[in-house]
Amino acid sequence: METSLESRLWWDYIHEDLKELIVQSKVLVKTVKDWEEHSGNFKFHDYAFIVFPAAKAYEGFLKTVFHDLGFMTDEEFFGKRFRVGKALNPALDKRFRKRLSVYDKLVDFCRGKELPDRMWSTWKKGRNLLFHWFPDEKNAVTFTEAEEIIDDILETMDFVFRGCKLK
Repeated sequence: METSLESRLWWDYIHEDLKELIVQSKVLVKTVKDWEEHSGNFKFHDYAFIVFPAAKAYEGFLKTVFHDLGFMTDEEFFGKRFRVGKALNPALDKRFRKRLSVYDKLVDFCRGKELPDRMWSTWKKGRNLLFHWFPDEKNAVTFTEAEEIIDDILETMDFVFRGCKLK
């Protein structure tokens, strides 16, 4: 049984534009599913476009969490330079860790790696690996994989909201 978006713990926590992005991904899933059922044999090669709005919302959610927990300054939150992928990367080069690593702050805050590792895994799968192209790696996703990635983003947001005890 699918959980309605409005009943998720974090729904009232996130900004309106992030809500709209998540709804967009859900609408795209339904639209593509309905369209493919009626269009015969046509299938897209890559369904990453369905995931994009939810992935963008996940980025906004993470930045909001990092800011609210004090792991990001106002200047970083409202600026254009902060990179979630760098800050959340558990393999960030040691010379940058003290200044840039939100991952280490989360490990301390959560008293363990489970939550920050889940956040990073979802980031990699739903954002980094999905939206970059390399000649030797074609990161195309099927419709089913796109749906699974969106579900993983929403479930990780549930996990983060509970784990970080946000209100």
